[in-house]
Amino acid sequence: MSDPRKALHKAYHDTLYGFPIEDDNELFCRLVLEINQAGLSWETILKKEAGFRKAYDNFDITTVAAYTDADRERLMADPGIIRNRLKINAAIENAKTILGLQQEYGSFKNWLEGQHPKTKEEWVKLFKKTFRFTGGEIVNEFLMSIGYLPGAHSTSCAIYANVQEANPLWMR
Repeated sequence: MSDPRKALHKAYHDTLYGFPIEDDNELFCRLVLEINQAGLSWETILKKEAGFRKAYDNFDITTVAAYTDADRERLMADPGIIRNRLKINAAIENAKTILGLQQEYGSFKNWLEGQHPKTKEEWVKLFKKTFRFTGGEIVNEFLMSIGYLPGAHSTSCAIYANVQEANPLWMR
């Protein structure tokens, strides 16, 4: 693996993967990125993250939920993201779903916390019922990446102690 590729993975691994996220827009961002990773490498997604942020208005949930057909076409034409209609539609529809969860629970984060603890299988069932384009691997990676399920780092990983200090929900 070349140095730039290593640096890209290392930055994500060492500072984001497995750490709790407090902000709903960033939670939505991670969900959209995980959905877009399906069938592709995580490296591809990391390389396109800036493009995703620009294309999806920095993952502002309210803005994305209000996207029109013209926005869908704009996204389909944007080489800075993954141009897959099902994934684009999922992002928009999931933003609308999250708005509803925010109204009912105060935030997407509150909704997630209110579901804890669940097994991976229970989470997958819930996500499939609630969101679009959320199969087992997507749900597992999303929840591991935000600290709701264990497995992002092994106990022998140098970053494990940092994750422990951040007190992710799966450790409580």
